[in-house]
Amino acid sequence: MAGLEGTADPAGAADPAGTAGLEGTADPEGTHDHGGAPLPDLPARDVLDTAGDLLRALAAPVRIAIVLQLRESARCVHELVDALAVPQPLVSQHLRILKSAGVVAGERSGREVMYRLVDHHLADIVVAAVTHAAEGGQ
Repeated sequence: MAGLEGTADPAGAADPAGTAGLEGTADPEGTHDHGGAPLPDLPARDVLDTAGDLLRALAAPVRIAIVLQLRESARCVHELVDALAVPQPLVSQHLRILKSAGVVAGERSGREVMYRLVDHHLADIVVAAVTHAAEGGQ
């Protein structure tokens, strides 16, 4: 999506999210054409905002590792602590972030809460990112 990153509003204020000016960015005279394929239609702004929130929720190594652990089966906190070798409070903090973003859900099972992925499409996104990084970002 060229043209979305690092944009500024008309008053010149920085837009760190890179979302200012999404509407009406086409050349008003219609003369700016490089002869390539037609530009795809963008989803609605609220869809882009939600996608951005989701990707930010996944953007931490511990949260990526949690999603990778949960793609096979539901796990409780102590299983995640053991698998990730990080302190329990840190795992719980990241699970709260993932839960509030709708990435994971927790269901009580006796004295424990079992966490599972809400949608396995999210695991596909994480696996693709990890595979890309492992290939050297090529």
